Amino acid sequence: MPRLIFHPDVSYKFRESYLWYQEKAEGLGVNFLDELETAYQAILELPNAWPNHTRGFKRYLLTGFPVSVIYKYANNVVYIVAVMHNSRKPGYWLKRT
Repeated sequence: MPRLIFHPDVSYKFRESYLWYQEKAEGLGVNFLDELETAYQAILELPNAWPNHTRGFKRYLLTGFPVSVIYKYANNVVYIVAVMHNSRKPGYWLKRT
């Protein structure tokens, strides 16, 4: 199974999203984190299954939230560069590449 590596700014962004969802409804933030964990597992199991997005990165769309996981797979490593909202500043992560 590939190794999973995160860009250092990813944890800040998904923590921010968790807090926002949790504020909207008790437990919604936990559901968000659960769906992210499911996404990471699916990406690790089938890293080439999701479509190309930009600059050689792939995009995994969460089903219950308007959020995508942007990643690159090479040399048995999955590099998560962003957990982004699908309509807010969609290209903000490009400076990380």
